[in-house]
Formats: sequence, structure tokens, C-alpha cells
Amino acid sequence: MHQYLFFIGDFPIRAYGMVLMLSIVLATGVAYFLAKQDGRYHQHIPDLGLYCAIAGLVGARLWDVFFFDWHYYQHHLTEIPYVWQGGMAIQGGIVFGIITGWLYTRYHKIDTLALADIVAPAIILGQAIGRNANLLNGDAFGAPTGGSFGILYPSTTLAYQTYGAVPLWPAEVWEGQLDVIIFAILLLFRTTKHARGQVIALYAILYSLARFFLEFLRGDYEILLWGLKSAQLTSLAVIIIGIICFVWFGKRKQTTSA
Repeated sequence: MHQYLFFIGDFPIRAYGMVLMLSIVLATGVAYFLAKQDGRYHQHIPDLGLYCAIAGLVGARLWDVFFFDWHYYQHHLTEIPYVWQGGMAIQGGIVFGIITGWLYTRYHKIDTLALADIVAPAIILGQAIGRNANLLNGDAFGAPTGGSFGILYPSTTLAYQTYGAVPLWPAEVWEGQLDVIIFAILLLFRTTKHARGQVIALYAILYSLARFFLEFLRGDYEILLWGLKSAQLTSLAVIIIGIICFVWFGKRKQTTSA
């Protein structure tokens, strides 16, 4: 893995930023394709993708700072903008992205749930690609495996600074792979008759389930309550809300089909 792709003078071009940018561009492109295929809203996707990407990056950073690592950043306020050190909570990015998407659709009088159903597979695909950025940067890492197997990170990464030359679970790799599986499931689900809002609800349920169990292998967050980490508590809340919404949407009369 390489944190730095190359340098322009003394300015480093980081793999983290490049892969993150690639994830945003490709997710927006897939969302455009899905919307074009559906026949609705495709003209809004480029602008919406840009706005949600900016809001998502800000939200991911603030979520990590204030909900996951405030015990550190309260004493290092000047380091809050240092995103290249790691510390981007995807859950915060999703929340801020959803809020931005909702405001955009309200302003343009677009059916929010219908658009969310269309772009849901693109969102999880972007997350899958984004986890490669974490791998290359050495953050969102796993806990020690306790054996001779696992990922050994370079000395310049946060993972190495936390655990040293110890094999760690490939938590971010497995999350990216599970995200690809969720992407396929959502595409398949969209081909069936389903109620408006059920695709985005299924996305929330499946991703939160994957994140809940993978957190047992993560090594970058501390236990918060009931033996669970903050991301697991958030995931449980989303799973419950997602199941309620999925069932409630299903009881509505209006359905859609591919």
C-alpha cells in the first residue's frame, strides 16, 4: 500500500484523496446511469452528486471528531481539518448527504423517496470504492488478529502508530467487499415489485448490519456502552428504524417495478 502516489515539489498527492475522489465520481456516474434508465431525475444527478459529496465529506469528518474521537480532538482542535490523518466516519457522511439530498429535492419539488430508491445502489458502490482509500491510508483498520495472519501496515500509518508491527484484521477490506454484495442485492431488489422507499430502507438495513458485525474486528474505536462501540449503537438504531420504514412502506398501496 502507498499513502503517497507522487509529489509535486514538496506537496504530496495522497492515494486517500485520489481514491476518495474516484469513489465520488464513479458513484455519481452510476447514479446518473440508474436515473437515466429509470427515466426520471437524471438531469439533477451531477449537481446533487456534487452537493452531497461536499456535505458528506464535511459530515464524515465532524461525525468522527465529535462522536468517535472527541476525547482526542478536544485537546487538539487545530488538527480537526487534518483529514489526511484518517478519521472520516461514513455514518456521518451518509447523514449529512441525506439531509443535503432532502433539501435539494424539496427545493426542486422532486419525490425524495423515489430518487433515493434510484440512487441507493450507487451510494453503496461509492462506499465500497472508498474503503480502498482507507486501506491505502492505513486508517479504519482492524484489531490485532493474535496470530501470524493479517495486514501489516507501513510505519507511517495510523494503524502502525496504534499497534506497531502487528498483523491486523482486514476490516476495511471486508467492509468494501460486503458493500459490493449489498450493491448487487439492491440492484436485484430493484427488478422486483416494491413499494416506494423500500430500496433505500433496505440499503440502510443491510449496510448497518454489515457495519455492526464488522465493528467487532475494528481496532480504531473504543467501547462506549453495553460492550458496544459508538458505530454499533448507531447501526442498531438505523437497523430498527430501517426495518420499521421498510414494513411501513410495504403496507402502502403505491408500488414500483423495473
